[in-house]
Amino acid sequence: MTDGLEQQQQVGVGPWTGPWPVGEEYDPELLRDGDRRNVVDKYRYWRHDAIVADLDTVRHGFHVGVENWQHDLNIGSVVRTANAFNAAAVHIVGRRRWNRRGAMVTDRYQHVIHHPSVDDLLQWCVENDVPLIGIDNFPDSVPLETFELPQRCLLLFGQEGPGLSEEAHQASSAVLSIAQYGSTRSMNAAAAAAITMHAWIRRHVFEQPIG
Repeated sequence: MTDGLEQQQQVGVGPWTGPWPVGEEYDPELLRDGDRRNVVDKYRYWRHDAIVADLDTVRHGFHVGVENWQHDLNIGSVVRTANAFNAAAVHIVGRRRWNRRGAMVTDRYQHVIHHPSVDDLLQWCVENDVPLIGIDNFPDSVPLETFELPQRCLLLFGQEGPGLSEEAHQASSAVLSIAQYGSTRSMNAAAAAAITMHAWIRRHVFEQPIG
């Protein structure tokens, strides 16, 4: 009974049956032992570096940034969602160390760039011609729902609680807010990041008009 339950709960696929597929992307150890990683079917039995290289050919034009001055526990979830939407990269501003548990190993497939300061992040944006767009509830924020998100941009989120730092606020070319209708003033940072990334996907992948 226990063995059957454990078998049902196993993730992935077992060893390859039949003649092995031919291609440099395949990992002989995974073909022999099985692939228990949490990857989509297309990447079953692929080498890690082959998966990253393939993702790099189709990454989207948006980047995601998170301020990490107080060791924000939401960063792992943001990285996992960024991987799900195949963001160009995740930028962590502030502390280099972050809790990877919420990423569920997706940081292995997602480019993660560290910036010690907002100034360093802004310099990167200038050098790479990527507009910096903050997400927070400020008096000067404009609705995400009516804003024309650029095809190339870096969406910057503050940490849970204090939100965007004033330095990041001032450095942003625009600051967007997400429409809310309940009693709370703010929402979870990871949830806000997921909503904003999906808004970009709707606009630039599905070409849905704003508003």
